[in-house]
Amino acid sequence: MSQTMYDFLKSKNIHEVECVIADMTGIARGKILPRDLFLAAGEMRIPKSVLLNTVNGEQPANGPYVGPTDPDMICLPDPATIRIVPWAAEAVALVIHDCVNFDGSPVGLSPRAVLRHVLNLYKERGWKPVVAPEMEFYLVARNSNPHEPLTPPLGRTGKPESGRQSYSIDAVNDFDPFFLELSSFCTSHELGVETLIHEAGAGQMEINFSHGDALELADRVFLFKRAVRETALRHGIFATFMAKPMEQEPGSAMHIHQSILDAQTGQNIFSNEDGSASALFFNYLAGLEQYVPQAMLMFAPYVNSYRRLSRFMSAPTNVRWGYDNRSCGIRIPNSDSHNRRIENRVPGVDVNPYLAMAATLACGYLGMVNTLTPSPATDGSAEHVHDELPRNLEDAIVRMRACQPLGEILGELFVKAFCEVKELEFATYSRVISSWEREHLMLLV
Repeated sequence: MSQTMYDFLKSKNIHEVECVIADMTGIARGKILPRDLFLAAGEMRIPKSVLLNTVNGEQPANGPYVGPTDPDMICLPDPATIRIVPWAAEAVALVIHDCVNFDGSPVGLSPRAVLRHVLNLYKERGWKPVVAPEMEFYLVARNSNPHEPLTPPLGRTGKPESGRQSYSIDAVNDFDPFFLELSSFCTSHELGVETLIHEAGAGQMEINFSHGDALELADRVFLFKRAVRETALRHGIFATFMAKPMEQEPGSAMHIHQSILDAQTGQNIFSNEDGSASALFFNYLAGLEQYVPQAMLMFAPYVNSYRRLSRFMSAPTNVRWGYDNRSCGIRIPNSDSHNRRIENRVPGVDVNPYLAMAATLACGYLGMVNTLTPSPATDGSAEHVHDELPRNLEDAIVRMRACQPLGEILGELFVKAFCEVKELEFATYSRVISSWEREHLMLLV
């Protein structure tokens, strides 16, 4: 047990510790231990198959991925992640754990281990990724009936939002009590949240994170989702990170800004000494162009994800790139040479943050190490390009399974298991008869 964690738990008079890992869907799994038991044990053991849970709690046949005996794995606390749980009634701490086998090797099915592996590939080249995610989400009225559509919540005015309120200060202020408490929680939880804006949809918000290390940012996004949902419940509303929660409103994304530094000098390798864009910058772009469609399952992991990716709804349907061009799936924001970066606008906010970070960095890495060449920049609108990304979950599964370069970087066993988890989710979804089918087919066909 690290002295840092020991001192933290003692000085904060912690009663319990939430020991958590992220499964493939990004759901927090683990155990809650009394402080003294946590200190005495120094680790947590849970079945390795827990990582294979679908979002609705099922599992595919797990023998090929964990072995026939459903063995345990060891979960080791990462001291860098310990923090207070600010909404708990008592003094409770949280620690994110790393999953390892009994021989000490990483469990390849763990999303955090997948991201660590990609970052190690960068480290071997002397590179250090820097990322900054933008998180969109909706506040919605409480809804206990899944058959009823979601609706915007009531704010201080007592009226639900109507129309589009992009960047409206007053629309944000309508939920001041919620955001004041969320801001307090984010500060106590050490999430490094920066900017708050109102997005285009009714009740849709966006929060930006300060840039930093990819693993640390994935941890913060993982914890942020829980903080938002918890705060919303305390204010009598729901918060949702579904990619497309309402039919007539735009979807929610997790845009990822990314740049790469020279690990020794700290210089941005996307820029030459004279300030011009480097060859590696264009190689990275080409990697995104070529491999984002193959990695789409990690950027759009659910059936609902593909409802967001529709034309003229502020979501990309392409992997074209352009300078300050939001119609492209890959945007180059205006910046000076030191801050030259690439924004991947494809991922939905429903992603597992560890896997979305790993996938986008893996695509760019393949572009750089294979010296790929990108297409020309798109100067005008790219809205007419809508055939470059998978259209549905089945297509995304097929493409990811067939992409050997991504399998080699992310782990072939992981890719197979992840695809099987998503196939099981799709099979479960396919058994549902929708209201559209009942309305238009029941008496007409």
